[in-house]
Amino acid sequence: MSSPDDGARPAPGQPPYGPPGYPPPQYGQQYGQPPHAGAPYPPPAFYGRPTNSLAIVALILSLTFAPAGLITGIIARRQIKRTGEDGDGLALAAVIVGGIVTAFFVLMIVIWIIAVIALANDGFAP
Repeated sequence: MSSPDDGARPAPGQPPYGPPGYPPPQYGQQYGQPPHAGAPYPPPAFYGRPTNSLAIVALILSLTFAPAGLITGIIARRQIKRTGEDGDGLALAAVIVGGIVTAFFVLMIVIWIIAVIALANDGFAP
C-alpha cells in the first residue's frame, strides 16, 4: 500500500495532491487582481469642479488688506471665466468687500487731508 508522501500518484478521477494550480497572470496584471472583463468596479465618485485658489485668497485679503483683495478678486474672476472652475461667488464677494473697504479708506484719507489743510490755513493765521 502506498501513501501520498512516498511520491505515488493519486487514483484516476481523484484530485492531485497539493494546492490547486492557478493560471499565470495576464500581461500587465498584478497578482491578486481579478481579470478585467468589462467594468468590475463602479466608476469613481464625481466630486465637482475644483475651487479657484486665488478666489479664496482674494476673499481673505479683502478682509485683511482690502486693495489687494480687490485686485486679486478681479484677477480670480478672469481666471474662473477662462478655466471654468468654481469660486466665482467668492471672487465676487472679494471684489465687493475690497471695493467698499478701499473706497471707505480713500474717503477717510481725503477727509483727513482736507482737515489738515483747513487747520493749516486757519490755525496759523495772525
